[in-house]
Amino acid sequence: MKAVILSSGGLDSTTCLAMAVNKYGAKNVSALSIFYGQRHAKELEAANNVAEFYNVAHYELDAAEIFKLSHSALLDTSTESLEESSYAAQIEKNNSPRIATYVPFRNGLMLSMAASFADSLYDDDFIEIYIGVHSDDAAGHAYADCSAPFVAAMSAAIRIGTYEKIRLVAPFLCQKKSDVVKVGLELGAPYHLTWSCYERGDKPCGKCATCLDRAQAFALNGVKDPALT
Repeated sequence: MKAVILSSGGLDSTTCLAMAVNKYGAKNVSALSIFYGQRHAKELEAANNVAEFYNVAHYELDAAEIFKLSHSALLDTSTESLEESSYAAQIEKNNSPRIATYVPFRNGLMLSMAASFADSLYDDDFIEIYIGVHSDDAAGHAYADCSAPFVAAMSAAIRIGTYEKIRLVAPFLCQKKSDVVKVGLELGAPYHLTWSCYERGDKPCGKCATCLDRAQAFALNGVKDPALT
């Protein structure tokens, strides 16, 4: 069995990488990062640092061309300013679940790319693809492509399309971000190397939705965020 982790360099995917390495050993695990034109491209540097920490192979694919017409606030070409509030607050304010940082079918594209890539990389092995989605991301349909029905549908498509060779693993699908942190702390995940902030600064802004979620997750575990120390 081999494992490929969709790695953003953030907290959730790093925890998935820690789980896979713990389960299968570094030699059987690869990290895959995808550039899609994100304004916070610093996360790719973080993904590489995390891969080096675990001594796993790290690959990068470019999908930026696909999203050139998107108006998502997460894309480098977007002129939209980011909301400095939680996802729940944004949904309530805008009276719509489709928030500004939604990138059209991003996880669907990434999972499809990961399945094709993994099948080519490990052509003689069964494979697990890990994705770090959790219930906080799916709450209120903020990110529809993080929801349980979406993951179930993609899981079935990947399994069928690869002749039952590849299985999708979303270990935190029905859990909260604080649960992700709890597991990562137990496994010694290198959270000091991760980057979650949507902004481009040298330090996390502490105000965007993902910064707020991350801060709360560590607070609920009674520890300081290692990336801020």
